Amino acid sequence: MDPLYKTADLNGTNDRNMPVNYSEEFNQFVQPVWQITLWAAAYCSIVAVSVVGNLVVIWIILAHKRMRTVTNYFLVNLAFAEASMSAFNTVINFAYAVHNEWYFGSGYCRFHNFFPIAAIFASIYSMTAIALDRYMAIIHPLQQRLTSTETRVVIAVVWVLALLLAFPQYYYSATALLPGRTVCYIDWPEYTTVDFKKIYYVCVTLLIYFLPLCIMGLAYTTVGVTLWASAIPGDSSEHYKQQLTAKRKVVKMMIVVVCTFAICWLPYHVYFLLHQFFPELFEERYIQQVYLAVMWLAMSSTMYNPIIYYCLNSRFRAGFQQVFVCCTPTVAQEELELKSPRYLQTQVCVRRGVVVKSAVGTHGSRDVLSQQDRPQPVSVNLLHQTSGRSRGM
Repeated sequence: MDPLYKTADLNGTNDRNMPVNYSEEFNQFVQPVWQITLWAAAYCSIVAVSVVGNLVVIWIILAHKRMRTVTNYFLVNLAFAEASMSAFNTVINFAYAVHNEWYFGSGYCRFHNFFPIAAIFASIYSMTAIALDRYMAIIHPLQQRLTSTETRVVIAVVWVLALLLAFPQYYYSATALLPGRTVCYIDWPEYTTVDFKKIYYVCVTLLIYFLPLCIMGLAYTTVGVTLWASAIPGDSSEHYKQQLTAKRKVVKMMIVVVCTFAICWLPYHVYFLLHQFFPELFEERYIQQVYLAVMWLAMSSTMYNPIIYYCLNSRFRAGFQQVFVCCTPTVAQEELELKSPRYLQTQVCVRRGVVVKSAVGTHGSRDVLSQQDRPQPVSVNLLHQTSGRSRGM
């Protein structure tokens, strides 16, 4: 079942205008048990990794005071949207695509058609907000940043717009009892001069894919050119070098996040736009396998971000290690700086008999995703630098 906009069954065969006797011959997509088992394992793996990973991301940010920064709240919103869509839609999509019968009632049919659009909208515009935040922090570092209250307002507005965009899916959702099976579909109104369905789908694709990707592409291109064009002078201080290196690392991480999202969802949007304008292409038996593969790739986007955070950011890595007991709690706690910002202002680390002094509370090289103790003209922490007005988060 289409995880964003359900216009019909797999091949459009739940159209209310189709011949009734067609449904008796419909189930041409019977698969062998071994094939269904492999697909089921693939889809269940998405749910397990996505839900657990994104919940851990939320915990890392909300449970640790110094991680509760303005931009990190956008990461919480992103993780919440992805975990919710994975939990509530992935397995249901798979079951409906395999059996071509709706088992879950009319109420869940409305929710299932409605919620994924809202969740994807919230996800991609959370990423867009982060991109714009990085742009402002690096290109216009002296301009005032969002406060914590303003950040919450932005997140609320994103969800309101997401729900409004998805509302037609809720309003026109319906279930129909056909001979031998029940289907969940969108009963679009019929107009003689305007094809409302096609207009809606094109607008949705533009708003939840192409437009935000263009905005993020421009923002990160400008930021990247600025950062990588900034050669490190030979006599620069060690602190300056660490700041610039930290900025580059975070921008790289967010570019990986955005590119992963774009790659995962591109085949999905192409598939359903083709379905709207060239339905005759979707009458072959193999189309179910194409659909299952395209849908799996799209839904798998919900599980990659926690993996990316773990691989590319030391603070998230420490948080995951703390949850899964891969290292001693003391090491993870120090990495996340769970204590006061004044904790170990001058910590003495002894390694190989050499005493190295490091300002754990104020040094920017390892504070990529934590709250800064005081505002600076240029953010050391690309993802989580806040202005003086938002220090209390």
